[in-house]
Amino acid sequence: MHDNRWRKVLPLVAGAAALALTLGGCAPSGSSTGAGERPIRIWSGHMTPITNNFSPFAVDTATHLTFGAIYEPLFFFNQLSAEEPVGLLGDSYEFSEDGTVLTITIKPGLKWSDGEDLTAEDVAFSLGYGPNLDPDQVSVETSDDTTVVVTYATPKFTSASMILGSTWIIPEHVWADIEDYTTETNPEPVGSGPYKLKSFTDAAYTLEANPEFRDGAPAVAEVQDVGIDSNQSSEDLLKTGKLDWVGQFIANPDGVTANGKISTMNQQQDPTVIMTCANAELGCTGAQTDPAVRQALNIAIDRSAIGTKAFAGLAGEASPSFALMPRDEKWLSDQKLATSPQEPDAAAAGAILEAAGYTKDGEGFYGKDGTAIELDLFSPDGWTDYNDAAKLISAQAAEAGIRVNARTVSDAEYWTPISSGEFQLALYGLTQSLVADPYSNYDQYFSTAATAKVGEDPLKGQNYSRYSNAAVDAAVAAAGATQDEAIKQGAYTAIQAEIASDLPYIPVVLNASQSFFNTADFTGWPTEGDMYAAPLPYLSTASAVVLTHLSPASKK
Repeated sequence: MHDNRWRKVLPLVAGAAALALTLGGCAPSGSSTGAGERPIRIWSGHMTPITNNFSPFAVDTATHLTFGAIYEPLFFFNQLSAEEPVGLLGDSYEFSEDGTVLTITIKPGLKWSDGEDLTAEDVAFSLGYGPNLDPDQVSVETSDDTTVVVTYATPKFTSASMILGSTWIIPEHVWADIEDYTTETNPEPVGSGPYKLKSFTDAAYTLEANPEFRDGAPAVAEVQDVGIDSNQSSEDLLKTGKLDWVGQFIANPDGVTANGKISTMNQQQDPTVIMTCANAELGCTGAQTDPAVRQALNIAIDRSAIGTKAFAGLAGEASPSFALMPRDEKWLSDQKLATSPQEPDAAAAGAILEAAGYTKDGEGFYGKDGTAIELDLFSPDGWTDYNDAAKLISAQAAEAGIRVNARTVSDAEYWTPISSGEFQLALYGLTQSLVADPYSNYDQYFSTAATAKVGEDPLKGQNYSRYSNAAVDAAVAAAGATQDEAIKQGAYTAIQAEIASDLPYIPVVLNASQSFFNTADFTGWPTEGDMYAAPLPYLSTASAVVLTHLSPASKK
């Protein structure tokens, strides 16, 4: 699931007044009176109009609460913890000694939100449906109503978090009749999660507690997810008690939390990158397909200035290994790869380009064969941290003789070229692995199996860079086939050396993942002492786990 796609900071345009009218019938969230009688109001990143799509396979366009609140995976893997995963639909799982057979036991007595029984047959159906189907899957069988046995052609030890934590379980009695999952919008979803759809408009949609939920209906009876076209509007609505939970970049969080009703956390976990369309053999065009250009750009940018000026000093330092430091410290092969260079080196960038045959023109910009390097870098209009970062990158690259033109695009104009590969450079946020092991990053973002030719949307992964490297592919396969840490370390060493040199994704910063939530009217939020899930409303599964922990303060 592309959790990163929901981290949005939106345009500074009028919007608070219009949304206030939408929410006008609700009591202010700052008052405890009646808190248990109203929905919790969240902004998970939707712009208006919200698309009426609840398909768990529509990762670009589905409503955000589709993922976790309505449809669930078997287990929840807390990416902020090294503890064992928490069973949702699943009760237990076990691999065979060679890792090719996975036996899953689900909880007994499960129900879909329409009252139908949820059994192992639904799980087996889901594992073989559409993009869920692993090409290495040989067979999937059920031995009883709660047991599923999946056989693979290769060991799947390291893929456990993706199979068990990122595969959405769907009801066979609904989806067996859907011929084309790629166009299905699923406006009347039937799921297993704690909530079900109550109502929908293009300005907001409301979920209500699912009475069939295995743990009983959640204490917060309704969740309203709104569309907002302004990050300033979101901030204003938080301050005035019209929103209860958001995840967005706010340069001055103290201005929101000063009233004592809203609390905040900042988990630095997902790297912001310059994503390049890197592979000319798969159809990418432009100077960025040359690794030398990517290497030069990597050391031309001033990450220290970007972190201070664009991210208000709230971001961290990203690693070209794409392991999360310090969580994944044991998997780092070379301490030089712990962080990307923080200060620019224009001279070294020029030396890389000159060694690759580039020369400067009369204006001081590098080119080859009479054609200057000219790269297009885009970010979504109103993602203010990204927009400011792109401007800084453009100016910093120019100082090293690399012309990068920064521009902003609409939401639709952003996702379409990324999905199709018809771009040169884009500021993008990669999601971090669900467990303290970077395997899923390498498998989903860097393997050839996770990409597609330009013009096609990668359906088996998130390798939008179109990166392909045989050495990386072999190492990903080796890491996925073992539980031996020494063998896995060797595979990761090979992967990290290749991707830090090839740089299909150029790390910029480790994102400031800020959450803001109403602790006056709702209790049960994650705390520093009990980080049971990341408190970000746009994250799949984690957001639903948080919702099931909450209670209206008036009920305490």
